[in-house]
Amino acid sequence: MRKSDTIQTKDRANGDLATPTDLNRDAVEEISNELRRLLADAFALYVKTKNFHWHMSGHHFRDYHLLLDEQGEQIFAMTDDIAERARKIGGTTLHSIGEIARNQRIRDNNAEFVAPKEMLAELCGDNKQLTHFLRSTHDLCDRHDDSATTSLIENWIDETERRTWFLFETIRDL
Repeated sequence: MRKSDTIQTKDRANGDLATPTDLNRDAVEEISNELRRLLADAFALYVKTKNFHWHMSGHHFRDYHLLLDEQGEQIFAMTDDIAERARKIGGTTLHSIGEIARNQRIRDNNAEFVAPKEMLAELCGDNKQLTHFLRSTHDLCDRHDDSATTSLIENWIDETERRTWFLFETIRDL
């Protein structure tokens, strides 16, 4: 039996969302908070990747444009899984763009022009940073015996490392 063997729910009569889970209240709160931050980072990285995709130029335009489109789709696909995982364990997730801005750790890039090499290098660093955040969240979930979330995160780490690798190899000889 787990450390917490009681099912936690919130009271629907008070307008709260009721989701049964065998995780204790502290675990739900801690994991949900970290998933909220990961979700904000995923949205920030998605928007930055699409920004660079839309504003790509230069000799390798087509290759870079397609690479960033593929990576953007992969990042966006993570967002629903992250949010739904928080809800499955009884937590809440992001509600607005303002909340994304308050929780994101991946920095925006609002520059009018960024050279292709700098775009790819920045995204490489951002994906590496996201891998660090994913590993940290994985450790937290592991401490709370949340194997379903750790399993999802392991896949996201692999995908994020692959994006980092492709970006790194792309800029290495530029």
